[in-house]
Amino acid sequence: MRTDHLPFPMPERKHSLNQNWKSLTFMHWEVSPDFLRKHLPDDLEIDLFEGKAYVGTIPFRMEKVRPRFLPSISFISNFPEFNIRTYVKKNGKSGVFFLTLDAQSHITCYYAPLAYSLPYRYAKCKFETNEKGGFIWQSKRKEDGVSLKGQSYSNGPILQAEKGSLEEFLFERYCLYVYHEGKTCRAYTYHEPWKFRVGEVEIIENTLTESYDLGIKRILKPDLVHVSEGVEVLTWDIESTGDE
Repeated sequence: MRTDHLPFPMPERKHSLNQNWKSLTFMHWEVSPDFLRKHLPDDLEIDLFEGKAYVGTIPFRMEKVRPRFLPSISFISNFPEFNIRTYVKKNGKSGVFFLTLDAQSHITCYYAPLAYSLPYRYAKCKFETNEKGGFIWQSKRKEDGVSLKGQSYSNGPILQAEKGSLEEFLFERYCLYVYHEGKTCRAYTYHEPWKFRVGEVEIIENTLTESYDLGIKRILKPDLVHVSEGVEVLTWDIESTGDE
């Protein structure tokens, strides 16, 4: 397992889940930290790049999601997911914090909040390839009808984030944070470095991102768009950050 790109070591214990993140469109907006603060646990620090905070909305496919010791099952292990995430750190470890993870998987939407306190919500989703080799995506949350609808395209060569770049800040993150049973916890995630292309999007509707009141003026026009074929991922169980 390659480790030279990791900002910190992975746990010595065995990982708990295998999963593949595929056909991703990363849409990012610069946002005011003041709008983000209300969505985060008090002990998480907003991670900034050159003084700026970012929120990402990411439609993609989850594939072959399964416990480490079990095979994947097609109708359980594969489903579309549409998440909104921002960038945080605690005790020097940069990671991601999810505002929502909307997915067309009843099992995941039941299990992940219980086991990980991840804010999964069930949504009806569509995800397919368009004629330009990009992706068409649509989600509508069951409980309140908020939705995301549009398509993406990729341009130019396959890239990898340069050291110190904004792309490295946004992509190369190897843990996530959740607020679980009254305390902030961390879960480590391993994958090889992201490979991506610069992208374009045509967003028809985005009440999904808009519903979080992030102060975004141009909700249909992201500041940055990237498209990636994806990565294979190992995930560990959550653990308390304690008083590191």
